[in-house]
Amino acid sequence: MHKRNTYIHNMFVIWLVFLLLLVVVLFVGRNIVYSNKGKSLQILKEEAFETGRVPKDQAKTLVIYHDDRDSRRGAREILATLRQMKVVYDKVKTDELDPLIYDRYSRIVIAVTDHEWIDPFLAGLDAWVSGGGSLMFAFPPSTGGEEALLNLMGIEDLGDKEWALVRGFTCMGDFMPGGSRRLSISTPYESSLNVRLSASCTTYMVSTGKNEVPLVWRQPYGEGEVIVDNLGFMEKAYRGFHAAAYTLMGTYTIWPVINGSTFFIDDFPSPIPPGDSYQIKQDYGMDIKDFYTQVWWRDISNLAKKYNIPYTGLVIEVYSDQTSGALPRQTDVTRFEYFGNMLLDMGGELGYHGYNHMPLVLENFDYLGKYDSYRQWISIDEIRDSMKELTEFCHALFPDQTFKVYVPPSNIISDEGREVLANDFPEIQCIASLYLPDQNDVSYATEFEVTEDGIIQTPRIVSGYVLDDYMRAAAMSELYLHCVNTHFQHPDDVLDVDRGTNLGWQELYSRLENYVDWLYAALPQIRSMTGSELAGAVQRYSEVQVHRQKKGDTITLELGNFVDEAWFYLKLNEGKPETVEGGSLTRAADGLYLVQAESPRLKIHLGD
Repeated sequence: MHKRNTYIHNMFVIWLVFLLLLVVVLFVGRNIVYSNKGKSLQILKEEAFETGRVPKDQAKTLVIYHDDRDSRRGAREILATLRQMKVVYDKVKTDELDPLIYDRYSRIVIAVTDHEWIDPFLAGLDAWVSGGGSLMFAFPPSTGGEEALLNLMGIEDLGDKEWALVRGFTCMGDFMPGGSRRLSISTPYESSLNVRLSASCTTYMVSTGKNEVPLVWRQPYGEGEVIVDNLGFMEKAYRGFHAAAYTLMGTYTIWPVINGSTFFIDDFPSPIPPGDSYQIKQDYGMDIKDFYTQVWWRDISNLAKKYNIPYTGLVIEVYSDQTSGALPRQTDVTRFEYFGNMLLDMGGELGYHGYNHMPLVLENFDYLGKYDSYRQWISIDEIRDSMKELTEFCHALFPDQTFKVYVPPSNIISDEGREVLANDFPEIQCIASLYLPDQNDVSYATEFEVTEDGIIQTPRIVSGYVLDDYMRAAAMSELYLHCVNTHFQHPDDVLDVDRGTNLGWQELYSRLENYVDWLYAALPQIRSMTGSELAGAVQRYSEVQVHRQKKGDTITLELGNFVDEAWFYLKLNEGKPETVEGGSLTRAADGLYLVQAESPRLKIHLGD
């Protein structure tokens, strides 16, 4: 009897422990935040966007520019920024400007480097702003000793040294997503006017260093306002900062964005380089092959799991310089299958990079002496055959996959190569090259757009593990302008001195993790996407038409080419959103909201 009681007691304890463990598991499970990507965003057929047109917005912005080299260059970036924001504008040269047209517009942007060219129009601009207009100076103001100009800009006086060397900058408060990061300038120069502002001005961005220089500010002026963009860096990487200055104009600005973040891995999967690396051997005591498997991929995949990143890997079949004749099939496929299937199991996707690493260019293409090891293909047929071999190889290994994304080797492709992709490989719907033009003038740089041949451009903004100051500034800029992040890395970045191998993998990985952590802390709402999902988001951004209207406390958007979703940034300089009809919104920064349109008509009701 005693044994039976002991047995029952032991069984009771065992079941009790089991139930307690079950409760713990259920409790812990309830508190784990599972990140669900939800339904994949598909690339749509062109006819899907034939969903009706909306009236074109009336041009309420006038851009004034001068026909000299510096003004043309700067105005080009300002106009490109406005086009990406789908702002309807008119433009006029200073020698054709008639002040009688001011009253047609609520916003005027002065894109003139030498402000002496606008001296004849200063009195008219002063009266227009005082009457309620919104004026923006897009360049650091050249003074010419004109006191009326300084007064209009809110400049109380100039420093002893007129121009300031800007080595870095930061936002005041929560002006832009991620703006609290102090950004350094990789090639600083005396780019901004050294000014002291009147007490009526509000400053939004300042230089870093001992003496802060105001870089973006706003001054109420009569019934209107003046915004001054004193940053001085007029190139593509800084468009988002100029957009941020523009959105300080008026009571509100709303513009389409992409809302997507994609991380690409070029040359992956691909043949693994044989042999050793001195740095890897010293740090880990293993060859390159084992390092890739046991260290690099472990860390990169853990990063993906931590931040819910669905990598897009770009396949290289062989490493050779063959550009003619029969192309041999890669037979050693073990690691292709190993890495490829692991990436797919993590929710990632595979795309094409190349049969080998020879860009799709013909013998008339000039590498400008920048790529001594690269060769040209001898004919269009050879380019076509190389892509045919690559597609057959990839489909044999991963028969259930559709390879929609193509990344040019070294981000180089010719018009002829691009034409082959568009005409002969309909599976490829997206080209992901570079966003920022390369100084070597060989790389293929694009906008986020759909081109006439139907290919979607999803350019990559930043790259590698070092992530220098220029890249970080560009990343923050694009987080504001397009609400987008695109980054690419190569496994062999860790083997290249120019890409940081001397820093060691632990330091390189730490820098990448720091960047990813900044990105998702800066804008937690940004959607993690594969390359083809990002292409779907860019397609919707590129195709949507917008008609904006504000009456009283209600902003109304009517959308053409709306299929299933559209995303916008809303910048409010007065009031706050209360309710939304036809969509939803979340706060992204001070006065900045990320808006999702769920129907072709969206109403945002504002309150105090």
